[in-house]
Amino acid sequence: MDDATARHTAAQNPAAPATTPAPGPGATGPHATEPPGAGTPAGPPPADDSPVPEPYLTELAAGVHAFIQPDGGWCLNNAGFVTDGDATLVVDTAATERRARLLRRRIAESGAPAPRTVVNTHHHGDHTYGNGVFAPEATIVGHASCRRELLAAGHQLHAVWPEVGYGDIRLTPPEITYTDELTLHVGDTEVRLIHPGVAHTTGDTIVWLPRERIVFTGDLVFHGGTPFVFMGSLAGSLRALRTLRALDAVTVVPGHGTVTGPEVYDGIERYLRFVGRLAEEGRAAGRTPLETAQEADLGPFAELAESERLVANLHRAYAELGGAAPGVPLDPIAGFGDMTVLNGGVPMACHA
Repeated sequence: MDDATARHTAAQNPAAPATTPAPGPGATGPHATEPPGAGTPAGPPPADDSPVPEPYLTELAAGVHAFIQPDGGWCLNNAGFVTDGDATLVVDTAATERRARLLRRRIAESGAPAPRTVVNTHHHGDHTYGNGVFAPEATIVGHASCRRELLAAGHQLHAVWPEVGYGDIRLTPPEITYTDELTLHVGDTEVRLIHPGVAHTTGDTIVWLPRERIVFTGDLVFHGGTPFVFMGSLAGSLRALRTLRALDAVTVVPGHGTVTGPEVYDGIERYLRFVGRLAEEGRAAGRTPLETAQEADLGPFAELAESERLVANLHRAYAELGGAAPGVPLDPIAGFGDMTVLNGGVPMACHA
């Protein structure tokens, strides 16, 4: 199917009764929800042999839910869905077949019909491995670079965490792509897809619901976790924050971590500027990214989970200081190898 180009509108189905609400605050078990805008940062990842809590739904507005996967660490992304009772659009999937099927089951249990559209916020496997659980009944939509990168990366998570039980993963890239902006409709709910430029990856998508003032950011935002720009751009991530702020959202669904508000952008900006200063100083002193990371005082950023990402972010910042274009591929063996060193010689754990 041909690419859907910038600023074209794709209409879905006419309005119908709203979906049955999910259980509200105070519920327990896998259906438990948090109040809209809840903002408790994710805590440190559990020990490798400790199970993580099951995902849960949070109802953000009538027909709009977030699917939150604790603890928000490596491979435990958030997803969500928008429904009018007649059509359903899903934002991202999950890293394993089991978790993607759980997402599909939670959607059905909410009273929403089977999804007809899945939007990927970027190509990373935790957000896209579950596409095959929804296709071919659902059409996969994403940025043109998301499609290219997904096809090029293949079974990317298998290469990093081969021990994980992913299940039957059928790589299913977006079949409708866009370049700058694309507007979809779920009944009378407008869903705007916005490409902020190269940021977390080369093919990021912001999913913006202007009437509800809800934004699904993908991995432009980690709430309680360390930002990760190794496959994107440090400067571009700062530009993406400006794009997010301009939307004036009230509710922010991050790519990882609990639902929050726009105040989360401030901490991310401070961290990214901290990385930029470290890179300038370290490169001027002739230190490698790993040496710079090992000597760094994280200060308030020590509270963020996945702090080993600092060295990968420094690899990107060093490359940009050296004139590399945003998003140009860096050596993944060097980046992930240095993260393992910074993590005390222990490979990062995927709890999916």
